[in-house]
Amino acid sequence: MAYLKIDKERCKSCEYCIISCKKGALSLSNNTNAEGYKYVEVDAEKCVLCGVCYQVCPDNTFEIIKD
Repeated sequence: MAYLKIDKERCKSCEYCIISCKKGALSLSNNTNAEGYKYVEVDAEKCVLCGVCYQVCPDNTFEIIKD
């Protein structure tokens, strides 16, 4: 089983990942991280682990975990 792990403390709300996600699996949370940025959340049912979010993120927020 694999899943997308998001480090909410690295996220700076740039939304590159949200714009790039063809499945609409990513959105901004209503919550904020320690720096005051709204961080990205993933809808695991929509996510196909394509890795586009990982590639476009300038802050290395994403990691694809393979169990």
